Amino acid sequence: MKFLQQLVRRSGQILSLGILLTTFLNGSMSLNAQQVRTLGTIERFDPSLDQLLAADAKLEVLADGFTWTEGPVWIGDEKTGHLLFSDIPRNSIFKWTRSTGIQLFMNPSGYTGVTYYGLEPGSNGLLLDKDGNLVMCEHGDRRVSKLTPGGGKVTLADQYQGKRLNSPNDGALKSNGDIYFTDPPYGLPARENDPRRELDHFGVYRVAPKTREVTLLTTELQRPNGIGFSPDEKTLYVAQSDPNKAIWMSFPVKEDGTLGAGKLFFDATSTVGKMPGLPDGLAVDQSGNLWATGPGGVWIFNSQAKLLGRINTGERTSNCSFGEDGSTLFVTADSYVCRIETKAKGIKK
Repeated sequence: MKFLQQLVRRSGQILSLGILLTTFLNGSMSLNAQQVRTLGTIERFDPSLDQLLAADAKLEVLADGFTWTEGPVWIGDEKTGHLLFSDIPRNSIFKWTRSTGIQLFMNPSGYTGVTYYGLEPGSNGLLLDKDGNLVMCEHGDRRVSKLTPGGGKVTLADQYQGKRLNSPNDGALKSNGDIYFTDPPYGLPARENDPRRELDHFGVYRVAPKTREVTLLTTELQRPNGIGFSPDEKTLYVAQSDPNKAIWMSFPVKEDGTLGAGKLFFDATSTVGKMPGLPDGLAVDQSGNLWATGPGGVWIFNSQAKLLGRINTGERTSNCSFGEDGSTLFVTADSYVCRIETKAKGIKK
């Protein structure tokens, strides 16, 4: 499997569906685990973490052997629902259920062109819209789209003031149906230096699905990434994946849905290079605690930005999202897809 990962990363060739199926048949991916495997450790910085994670909580590996996993989202109820997540280099979305394990859900997922388009062409962040439709942040096609019930996709946003977006990364749903999303350069083949880049900034945007109106909310962050609302939707959290300024920011949400000036929520720059990864995707629970992937794993903060603990994966950890009955935290970390039982109840993305 390592050879296949190196093939994608070094040559930039996206694996075909046939190779994917061969990989499955050869058993390189964990389709139905015969025994529970765990990953990493839990580091406790404050006694109040005991209210969120049991003393014996473990991060369970559901499957591995992917190239770069991202964007987990749970669809349906606890018993009959399923998890979807992106494998960006493979331009694919995969599905996991308790009964069937891993299955290919969609290919291509984020790039439908016919020429080579870099190492990260696929879908990234996934979420559900107000009607329960799957919404995808697509790198290669440079858009936010939704999968319609009758089949096929509808583009929700692919440009701002006549210029193409860079590569939508992650999104969050507001209760009124608006979708807030980040647009860094990571999906462009040459990133910020790509000649196909049309915008002179990397922004946080809002799109109203009914009108398709796209509003630029802030350009304060050079590498905006993960995004999520507080329970009362008065605060928007945004992660920045900049090794020179690895931070999480909080923005007040005004009554009209626009944002006020951002404030530093937490600065993790001092840990960059000491642990793998950068601030990336995030989830918020119903009590306002922030579960944010960053250097080393998943950082757990209360709403006052106090660091309570960290789920140390030992891997570059990309994203997390609550699912099943709302208390299971699904985590994507490099080639892994994992879950951990919590005492919290998450806000659905």
